[in-house]
Amino acid sequence: MAWFSSGSSNAALIANLKNNGLIHSERVVQAMLGVDRAHYAPALAYQDSPQPIGFSATISAPHMHASAAESLLPFLHPSARVLDVGSGSGYLTHVLVNLLGPEGKVVGIDHIQGLVDLATNNMQKSEDGRNLMSSGKVRFVKGDGREGFREEGPYDAIHVGAAAKEEHKGLVEQLKAPGRLFIPVGTGSQYIWVVDKDKDGKVKREKSFGVRYVPLTDAPKD
Repeated sequence: MAWFSSGSSNAALIANLKNNGLIHSERVVQAMLGVDRAHYAPALAYQDSPQPIGFSATISAPHMHASAAESLLPFLHPSARVLDVGSGSGYLTHVLVNLLGPEGKVVGIDHIQGLVDLATNNMQKSEDGRNLMSSGKVRFVKGDGREGFREEGPYDAIHVGAAAKEEHKGLVEQLKAPGRLFIPVGTGSQYIWVVDKDKDGKVKREKSFGVRYVPLTDAPKD
């Protein structure tokens, strides 16, 4: 039903995602309504499909962002700390912080400075985004997200927005106990893996569903 969820406006897009059973939580509905995708997608903002954003990167389809948000939702409590690996346009970073309370924080990390700048500029397009940036609730950094970002960790939830060749041990290490990692893995066939760490530190991995993401890559040489 994802391909039938496009809309003529942000509100129509979110309504279609909900009506088609791709969003179940009202919290996620409200979080996505609070972020105009047109501030993050350079074209066809309300189409339920991935769109190029430059630097060989894409903004994922809205139904995939909804799926990630819903999967991580049990760990997105008011004061949660979240890492968004391969934050790209900054769209999901904004959605995720909308799911937190005043003490929560989301760090978006990307290995291309141009994408870090793009995400920062995109968030500046709305008053809400500017306030989130100035308050420190959202931070964008340049770095190899495959290694996480220990400076702000550990994290209640980690989202990875590009396909990894393998599950990266450092990301699991930076999860709180309890915590959850949402990560696409694979080079040919790709699947979403949901990795949970329980309160005792025991790790459980679940293969969820097939996807097609751009790959996590090395940073371009300067």
